[in-house]
Amino acid sequence: MASTQKEETSRSSSSALLRDALGRSIELGERGIQVAVTVGGDLVAEASAGIADPGGRQVDARTLFPIFSVTKAATAVSAHVQIERGLIDPDEPIAAYWPEFARHGKDRITLGHVLAHQSGIPQMPPTVTPELMCDWDWMIDQIEDFRPYFEPGTVNAYQAIVFGWLVGEVVRRTDPQGRPFGRFVREEIFAPIGIDDFWMGIRPEDIPRVGVLVSDLEGPGGVAVEGATEVSVAAKPAAIGLDAPVHNRHDVWQGCLPGTGGIASASAVVRLFALLAGEGELGGRRLLSPARVRDLLRPRDMSEIPDMVLVGGNRWSPPLGAGGFWHGGTVFGDGPGVLCHAGLGNSIGFADIDKGYAVGLTHNRLFTDGSVMGEHPFAAIVAAVERIVESHSSQQQRS
Repeated sequence: MASTQKEETSRSSSSALLRDALGRSIELGERGIQVAVTVGGDLVAEASAGIADPGGRQVDARTLFPIFSVTKAATAVSAHVQIERGLIDPDEPIAAYWPEFARHGKDRITLGHVLAHQSGIPQMPPTVTPELMCDWDWMIDQIEDFRPYFEPGTVNAYQAIVFGWLVGEVVRRTDPQGRPFGRFVREEIFAPIGIDDFWMGIRPEDIPRVGVLVSDLEGPGGVAVEGATEVSVAAKPAAIGLDAPVHNRHDVWQGCLPGTGGIASASAVVRLFALLAGEGELGGRRLLSPARVRDLLRPRDMSEIPDMVLVGGNRWSPPLGAGGFWHGGTVFGDGPGVLCHAGLGNSIGFADIDKGYAVGLTHNRLFTDGSVMGEHPFAAIVAAVERIVESHSSQQQRS
């Protein structure tokens, strides 16, 4: 049997294993779901299951889903590409690239502070609405007028939504072509490594492909927590609740919201994380140096101090790195080589650099791990991925 035939047979077998696992997820409450796995940069398994909308449309490989904070991974990569090119110094004040940002005591905030979620300005504008959030220029004007809650580098305060504009505007201003951020990411990150279906501002013709969210989250926007800190509420205001009502809106799908508004397939998400698993190279294209990707594994300073935004504030110290990625915190586990990013409701992008594999999981049911009673709906998927990675890693070692 030719090598390509063996690979196709192996991929087919692995995808079947994954489909069975997705079937178990549907039995446990999932609505529509996709998962894709790469090993050594090669797609070794992908599967879809369930329904995409109340009309019963079946999820397939072309279905797209809102992925919430998994979007931050692409936004962070764009910043690191500009750093790699010498266009951004992460230790320089953001105001060096965006002078208007310096107002009201923000002159010492660096991009490094933002990537580590230690800028001191995690809030969204107090008058924000879904419509205004989709207006890039309005958001930038509002951010320029922000007053910090904290001195930069002194407090962990997750920039739940605003992260995208803080990073995106610096990237836009350092782009020699001055492109809108969504276009920059498509042309400089996605196109070179063959990502077709990851959008920050979806095209009108693709709206029918998007899965409709169904929420099992509690409270307005899924963020109501008894005793939440003032800054936690300001970072995730109910007017733009991170939940199905806002993120099923077509104008939100079409807006460029680079912190929480990405629309993607699992196969697109996994290619982004396969870039990380390949230490900055995928398909013969290098976007980041191995040293820079390895540096993303560096924990942020004050990593043991509870975050003032997440889980209502001052209750949990998440495994966040200095470069904008998490080092665990998903059902796929942690480890010394893990770079990942989950999205609200449990979309996941995951890479293990040491083991050379990546996973993308997208779906339309929003839930929290804390709400799970009994078997986790992704448990069978995790087990299937472990088997698939072990099998294909062994095959690659033998070949």
